Amino acid sequence: MYRQRRDPAMETDKRGRRIRAFRKLKGFTQESFARKMGVSESVLGEVESRTEWPSESLLEKISSVF
Repeated sequence: MYRQRRDPAMETDKRGRRIRAFRKLKGFTQESFARKMGVSESVLGEVESRTEWPSESLLEKISSVF
């Protein structure tokens, strides 16, 4: 059986969509969520729009909010 290679762009897409879905589920706006994590709204926007891979420290901040 062959292992499929993961496409980094696809993984970024999945993470961005999941982060956005969780944020909305918890009732946060992009602005309020970014403020709660101590990051700029543009950084969060880039992660959610799948143009930027979230750093480990950002993922830790996101998980601490949830």
